[in-house]
Amino acid sequence: MRRPKLLDTASDYSWPLFRADALAGISVALVALPLCIAIAIASGSTPFVGLVTAIAGGFIISATSGSRVQIGGPTGAFIVVVYGVIQDHGMDGLIVATIMAGILLIVAGFFRAGRLIALVPEPVIDGFTIGIAVIIAASQFQDALGLSAGKVPADMIPKLEALWAARATLSLAALGVTAATVAAILLLRRWRPRWPVLVIAVGAASLAVLLFHLPVDTVGSRFGALPSGFPAPHWPEVTADRIVALLPSALTIAFLAGVESLLSAIVADRMFDGRHRPSAELLAQGYANVVTPLFGGLPVTGAIARTATNVRAGGRTPVAGMVHAAVILIVVLAAGGLAGALALPALAAVLLVTAYNMAEPGKWREHAALPRDELILLLVTLLLTVFADLTIAIGTGVALGFILRWWKGRGARLWTPRER
Repeated sequence: MRRPKLLDTASDYSWPLFRADALAGISVALVALPLCIAIAIASGSTPFVGLVTAIAGGFIISATSGSRVQIGGPTGAFIVVVYGVIQDHGMDGLIVATIMAGILLIVAGFFRAGRLIALVPEPVIDGFTIGIAVIIAASQFQDALGLSAGKVPADMIPKLEALWAARATLSLAALGVTAATVAAILLLRRWRPRWPVLVIAVGAASLAVLLFHLPVDTVGSRFGALPSGFPAPHWPEVTADRIVALLPSALTIAFLAGVESLLSAIVADRMFDGRHRPSAELLAQGYANVVTPLFGGLPVTGAIARTATNVRAGGRTPVAGMVHAAVILIVVLAAGGLAGALALPALAAVLLVTAYNMAEPGKWREHAALPRDELILLLVTLLLTVFADLTIAIGTGVALGFILRWWKGRGARLWTPRER
């Protein structure tokens, strides 16, 4: 079924439900604000673009989603591919690639491809996720340590070489802000998990930078003042050559958006005994990724952490996600200037914690105990993600996974007892 969940909830919607949804939406918006800014900066874009993505993409996904509680927005999984596209093709190229990905997702939803996620081997998803977490963490070292490394290469080995070459420029002030923000996030999540932890931690760190005149870069010092209004739609230049050049990136964006949104919906279902519609979910991701880039936004998908926050805060219908988008819009229109005071090392700390959570260290012992063929599949996907290319990692991992499944289906063993 491709019917959005919003239509199902409209018939018996009530004031108590709206009150719960509104409070949950506000809570999620407070989590999303600093995270969307940090993701946009790490992606090679500007803070305002991250907020635009959360507003437009978040509203469209909630309004058309196949899940009652899905929260859409920019996510860390896109950082690597978005950064690469912007570096190679500019922001206009990213817009074209994202629209292409959106069209692919609409086609996938129409043909009910959401059920195919079951065919992607879990070690591939785990290896891919850990690999992205490693890349996100590495991308934050420059701001987290206050290094003056200039424009750092996107590839991992050259990136690490450039950062190492700039080690003499380490800023103790930036390192201190980063460490303090990470500590505040971890402590507050344990002590007061229902509080808007990211806003409090980043806000307190930025206030300390301002009060003590610390020599630390802020959003305003690097990017200037944020615009005070919502951007008008803009259609990019589309040519046959550009479409061909951007097709691999579009396929990667579509795969990431589809897989992460479906995983997010599955996680949410388990939290409140719900049941999402995979085809409607893919269609929602497609609509959002066609419309959002027209306003200059980044690729968008269902965000697992924000969706879980929504469920824990009491959100039970798509209205909560729509409120979340509306609250971010109000902040942009009424208080966007405050974003300029946010300290970049504090935002880097947010993504370092995000990367740590994505890697799920608590599951590493479980990964190590996997059968040897599955463990190798996980490690190959991880290494290709970090050191090669996302498209290569996805394609190779899925292909190897199918080969292993076929091999096992024939009753053969990939590894003999002696090799074990």
